[in-house]
Order: sequence, then C-alpha cells, then structure tokens
Amino acid sequence: MTTMLSFDNVELYYDHVYALKGVSIQLNEGETVALIGANGAGKSSILRAITGLRKIKSGSISYMGNRLDGTPAAEIVRKGIAMVPEGRRVFPLMSVKDNLLMGAFTRSDKAGIQQTLDSVLTRFPRLRERFNQQASTLSGGEQQMMVIGRALMARPRLLLLDEPSLGIAPKLVQDIARAIVAISRDEGVSVLLVEQNSRMALSISNRAYALSTGQVVLAGNSRELLDDPRVKAAYLGGEV
Repeated sequence: MTTMLSFDNVELYYDHVYALKGVSIQLNEGETVALIGANGAGKSSILRAITGLRKIKSGSISYMGNRLDGTPAAEIVRKGIAMVPEGRRVFPLMSVKDNLLMGAFTRSDKAGIQQTLDSVLTRFPRLRERFNQQASTLSGGEQQMMVIGRALMARPRLLLLDEPSLGIAPKLVQDIARAIVAISRDEGVSVLLVEQNSRMALSISNRAYALSTGQVVLAGNSRELLDDPRVKAAYLGGEV
C-alpha cells in the first residue's frame, strides 16, 4: 500500500507542557486508522498538527510523500485533507444547505459542487429533509452528520474525525459509525479517527494506535487489539 500520511518522531508543546512526545504513526491510502486513549492523551493534538492549527517543535509530517508541517491551513484543505472538529462547530444561524456549502469554499466547479452536494444528501437523507432549516434546530446526531457532510464537500482524500460520537445518542452513534465505513469503502477516502469510544473505533478501523500522555503505547491491527488484554483493561472496561 502507498503511504498517505506519515508522522515521524513528532513533538508538540502547549507552552512548556508537551502534548506529543516522539510520536510516529502511519496511514496508508484506503485505510481507516483509529487513535484511542483517554482525555489528554494527545489524540486531538495529532489532528491539530496535521491541519496546521498547532506548530510542531520537532520531527516531521509528510502527506503523499511531501512535507506537510508548516503548510497554511487553507492550502492543506486544497491538498485533499478535511477535518470534522470535536464538538461539531456548526454555523447555528445558517441553514443546513449553507453549512454544507461552506465546506466547498476552496472549490469553484459549480457542477462538481452540486454533484457532491447531491451525494452528501443521498448519504445522509435526514439532511435533505432539513435542508432549509437552521442548523441550530438539528439534534446532536443530525449536526454531526451535517459536519461530516460539510467536510465531504471539499472532496477530501483524507478525512480527519475528532470524537464523532461525543454527545450523540447511542442509536445515532451506530449510524455515524456505519457512515464512516461507507465513506471509506464507497468513495475511497482514507480516515484518521480520533475516538474515546474505543470499542466503536476498533470495530470500524483497519489499524489503531493507543496513546497515553502524548506517546504511542500500543499499535497494531484493530481486530487483534480488541482481543488484547491490555487494551481491554485500559480502554474497554475489562471485557469485550
């Protein structure tokens, strides 16, 4: 497989406190890779480093064989990387339609934008039903569908998801999980998934990295990690 994203011995600090210490991870084209761990483990810091929201102190980040760290955030989107942030971050007074179209801000191909919009609405039928409603009137799960759709409007090759199950009703968590699998399978989008719901993350990913206090402590095939007693004890409540 072709390596799409590579972290090599990355260190990142918030003021004088390290958030990432010597982190090395890899994601191949077509893969879904999960990052699991407790709050403060460094998972979201990896996504912030990829998107240019936080500057790394040392190490390197490469995307499709080219150095990525130091690239402006807007240019990172144009390179094919889109992020679904933690907490959804919708534009509450704007309609579902306008929220979705905000995701296509780097594009100028009107016909292509409409085609992508139609695809998003087909994938998330609830958004079609609520197309002209204000985003603030949607449930948490519906807002999560919308922000995933907004990211897809950029036509990404790599989709970064930060805690997509956070604050979502259990039934809709299953819908979101199925959507992530389908996006990767149907559209060939690679996915880097940050998720505290370790059971869900390991169930829908190919490989995973477990982080603790800014360092990778376990890595491997997701199915194998589900059965790993260390993972069960630390992240899965003792048993699967």
